[in-house]
Amino acid sequence: MGVEIRRAEPADERALRTLDHANWTTLSSPTPVPPPERPFFNERTSPANVLVAHVKGALAGYVKVGRPTEVASNAHVQMVQGLTVDEAFRRRGVGRALLDAAVIEARARGARRLTLRVLSHNEAAIALYESVGFVVEGAQREEFFLDGRYVDDVLMALDLGAGG
Repeated sequence: MGVEIRRAEPADERALRTLDHANWTTLSSPTPVPPPERPFFNERTSPANVLVAHVKGALAGYVKVGRPTEVASNAHVQMVQGLTVDEAFRRRGVGRALLDAAVIEARARGARRLTLRVLSHNEAAIALYESVGFVVEGAQREEFFLDGRYVDDVLMALDLGAGG
């Protein structure tokens, strides 16, 4: 299956918003399900920070990559701020292709580290991140109460090397 990755465009707004809403779950987000009318692109998410995956012309997923903070001393770090793969395209290499593209993007931005946060009960996502080389650096224990149980917020990172 050929996965094509490209930078998002403003015209992707509706498709990305629909994808987000259709694939929301407490397995991947501690926040309430977003309302269908909430814009995908906003003051925190611009098309410049989103890479989209297409398979045979269909939107299969996206990854958001950006700075975790605006603090100058943290400028060498990029963060995966969201990754969604449509259920119809899961376990077919789309998530891996998006993460590989995120690594390339982070390196192009001069990053030394690429970080992310993942909920501890999302074992499939953790396995995917580990397969790319991310390692667990810590966890905020019982950070969220989801579906009747406490869930850790796991912090993971990938060392991109001294030169990015």
